[in-house]
Amino acid sequence: MFQGLNVFKTAYAMATHAGQRQAVVAENMANADTPGFKARDIAPFAQVYGSDGETGMRASRTGHMNGTHGQSGWNSFQTDSQTDPNGNSVSVELELMKGIEAKRQHDRALAIYKSSLNVLRASLGRA
Repeated sequence: MFQGLNVFKTAYAMATHAGQRQAVVAENMANADTPGFKARDIAPFAQVYGSDGETGMRASRTGHMNGTHGQSGWNSFQTDSQTDPNGNSVSVELELMKGIEAKRQHDRALAIYKSSLNVLRASLGRA
């Protein structure tokens, strides 16, 4: 009855997406002075999770993500930002904003998860 609740799957996917985006932002920041480096990003969670099976998400094991099996993670893409004279397209200010956005998304996913656990406990009479 309480197995495979979609709210927990969504919260997990949101937290995983935020972590993956934070990793891409960190890589961009680490290469802010690398000549020719092109900044990368991941599509917003709502766009990725709500699409029709072309999510770019990949299953890490059989039975994961509605029984589909593929690869784990979200696909990143090069941003079309302006480049510096050395060919680098990383904007430190923009990357800081993306990092804050990813942290907020992760915090939101944790809040959804905790709230859902409280609802589940209340429904079982263990509030």
